[in-house]
Amino acid sequence: MRAEKMRGRSLKTGKLDMEVLQSFLERYPVEDPRVILGPKIGEDASVVDPGGQGGQYWVMTSDPITFTTDEIGYYGVVVNNNDIDTRGAIPRWFLATLLFPEEETDTQLVEKVFLQIGDACRRFGISLIGGHTEITPGIPRPILSGHMIGEVPKEKLVTTGGAREGDLLLLVKGVCIEGTSILARERERELLARGLAPSLIQRARTFIFEPGIEVLSAARTATGAATIHSMHDPTEGGVLNGIVEMAIASGKEMEVELAKIPIYRESKILCREFGLDPLGVIASGALLLTVAPEELPPLASAFAKAALPLEVIGKVNKGPSRVIARDEKGRREIQPFSRDEILKLYDEEARSDR
Repeated sequence: MRAEKMRGRSLKTGKLDMEVLQSFLERYPVEDPRVILGPKIGEDASVVDPGGQGGQYWVMTSDPITFTTDEIGYYGVVVNNNDIDTRGAIPRWFLATLLFPEEETDTQLVEKVFLQIGDACRRFGISLIGGHTEITPGIPRPILSGHMIGEVPKEKLVTTGGAREGDLLLLVKGVCIEGTSILARERERELLARGLAPSLIQRARTFIFEPGIEVLSAARTATGAATIHSMHDPTEGGVLNGIVEMAIASGKEMEVELAKIPIYRESKILCREFGLDPLGVIASGALLLTVAPEELPPLASAFAKAALPLEVIGKVNKGPSRVIARDEKGRREIQPFSRDEILKLYDEEARSDR
């Protein structure tokens, strides 16, 4: 479906529909020969050859933080960092655009966010090199849009689209890590009122740090132990949409055993309370990757030593691009979530404000 046929169509909150986005990207092809990888569905970051004799690619990404306000500075650095990590690259430089609401912003709030960004950059060895900060009318909460640049040796570049027929599909950690933390932080009073144990809510709040929304350690463990064909950082739309994006980027069929996808107890409880499917909830912290079967033993050994959970959840088949699920109901094609499940809560919030 072409973009001109969609003119006037209303759009819901969340990521732009994949089909709509693809129709726009097709209009603006990249002509610069130094762009090794430009905008593409499922690819976490763009890749540019800066020239010279260094043998390095520059890897660049951009991501906003819009679902949460608590720890927004940390979220902003880590979520952008993750996109660089999945390229097998080292994140180097960060820029942040900070928009604060007119009604509720003071110097203390701005300083708090700057401290979060600074602490996160120091933790991961990243330099904050620029950005923009302003008080903006018409927004209800702070918004951070981050931009990260990293470097990778040309021979070590990993892409989402690199999955090969016969590969195993693996998942590091579990689903809904970021979403679990957001639900606990943004809906704590409601969860307490529903009778959930304070200890469970507190544990869910800390999911941002443990098991953690960063994939740096997982990505480096993977690339240090085996030849990785594909890596992907599932975010908005959850792990299921992340697998769909891998299928689109690689032109392959992803066959997934749903029962093998690990879901944390806290995630199950919080998602059940709000009627959300954990497979479709924002999933930073998880890492999807594909490897040849013979690479699994050294990879599994390395992840065991790093105390990082690793699960084989499926395999890569010859195309077409699609996701096939296997469970007690049999083998069937499944469709991506049209938008992140967590946005259902923001829809309810908007309706209650009318």
